[in-house]
This record gives sequence, structure tokens and C-alpha cells, in this order.
Amino acid sequence: MEEIAIELKNRDVTGKAVRRLRDQGMVPAVIHDHGKDSVIVMGSAVDLLKAYHQAGKHHPVSLKTEKKEYMAIIKEAEFDPKKHQLRHIVFNAVNANQTVTTEVPIHMVFAEGNEVSPAERAGFVVLSQLEAVEVEALPKYLPDFLEFDGEKLVEVGDQATVADIKPVEHVVVTTDAAHPLATVFAPSALQAANDDAGGDEEEITETEKPEGETVADAAKGGEENADTAKAEKKD
Repeated sequence: MEEIAIELKNRDVTGKAVRRLRDQGMVPAVIHDHGKDSVIVMGSAVDLLKAYHQAGKHHPVSLKTEKKEYMAIIKEAEFDPKKHQLRHIVFNAVNANQTVTTEVPIHMVFAEGNEVSPAERAGFVVLSQLEAVEVEALPKYLPDFLEFDGEKLVEVGDQATVADIKPVEHVVVTTDAAHPLATVFAPSALQAANDDAGGDEEEITETEKPEGETVADAAKGGEENADTAKAEKKD
């Protein structure tokens, strides 16, 4: 993947006042730099969203601020749950010569000519149970994704685990090797489970719904202070 470069500006605005920045097409951001004071910055919403889609949380990005340049990895990206707009982003500065720990997406792959697993071709359902795994590697060796063979999923009960991920040189997967990645189920078993879950959810909603402050009210108050709290975090 080609280098992903972002230009950022220093900012003094924090707390509730960041609303004004978002209205102007800017997104507040923070750079954590190895225990040093966090760098409070902002960048174009368009540029930051594009960078997030390209880099995810596993590909290094080049950050250029008004005072310094950094190599960094996206640690956290906060989105508006209704508008799906990027609200805040946190970067972790990394050293090109030091191992970093981050998450990398995993892909199920199949034999040439196949687009699904043998189990799915037979009418069964393959339930994905993990979308990414934690890895350790030097920034230059971080892969865009890791793969596992979906051809081993044939019958009900078959399962792929983290141990089935194809090894990549210079990359160490630190997620528990026994953690399931995907499991084969019979459609009828999943339907029964969904029916049971639906009944439980209805009962909880009816008997345990909180009175007074709504979830939306609570979230609204928390969002306004999120920017300040994130700025104070240290790695």
C-alpha cells in the first residue's frame, strides 16, 4: 500500500466547543507520543475519513503537524451513530524500529473458483466469530490483512480457529490460538437460537427498561466531554 499522508493543524478548542470545528468540516484529533504530552490537533473530515478507510487500525500513516512529523497508527475512531460521520480520532505515534501491537483484519479464502466454503455450498451456515486479531510486528511489516482457509469448513460443527491463520513472516499473532474464527451451523439451529434470543430481549425490554434519563440523554452528556477525556489519556 502506498504511503498515507495527512496534514494536521494544532488546535486550542476542546470540550463542547469542538462542535464548531465539526460544523466547519474539521475533525478533532489527538496524537499520543510515547508517554509525552498528547498533541491536540485537527484535520479535514474528508482527509481523515479517507485515511481511516485506507489504513484502518493496522497500517502506518504519516502525520505532518505544524511543528513535527510522526509515523502513527490509528488507535481509535469515534463515529456519530446516527449520521455515521467521523467525530474524533486518536493516533498512536510509533517508532519505525520498534515492534508495535495492533489489530489486523482476517479474511476467509477458498480454493480457486470458489466464492464460499464447502459448508455453505452444502446449504449450511458459516458464522464468523472474529473480524480481526491482535498482532505484533515492526510497522513496515504490518500486513493489510491475514488469511485462513475456508475449505476446511465442511460439516456442521467444523470450526476454524486463530491457529488456522496462515503465517506471515515477521508477524506474530498474539490472539489466543484457540479462539474461534468461524463455525458451521445448521440453519435450523441458528433459527432456534434467534427465536430464543428474541424472546429474551423482549422480556428484558419490558421489565428492565430504565426510567427517567434515556440512553440518548446519557450519551449526549458523555459525548461533549469525550474529546477532553481522550486528550488526557496516556499510552
